[in-house]
Amino acid sequence: MKSKVVNLTYEIELKPGEKLTLPESLVESLGAGSWIITIQPKSNSPVITRTHDAFLKGYAPEDEGLYDDYPTG
Repeated sequence: MKSKVVNLTYEIELKPGEKLTLPESLVESLGAGSWIITIQPKSNSPVITRTHDAFLKGYAPEDEGLYDDYPTG
């Protein structure tokens, strides 16, 4: 039997009185075997993503044309 690691993540929001039902696509993707299903509360803190802001903020107006004479080739 061949196996591969597959991670599925679903974000859901339950309103008061609603009950959890698994999405049909998730149920259909599961087959025979052993599974671990983990349910955890969503964090309220924003997800931090890396940006290039530091590079852009490090550019000064006097740097204009600094690399214009750089040989290409």
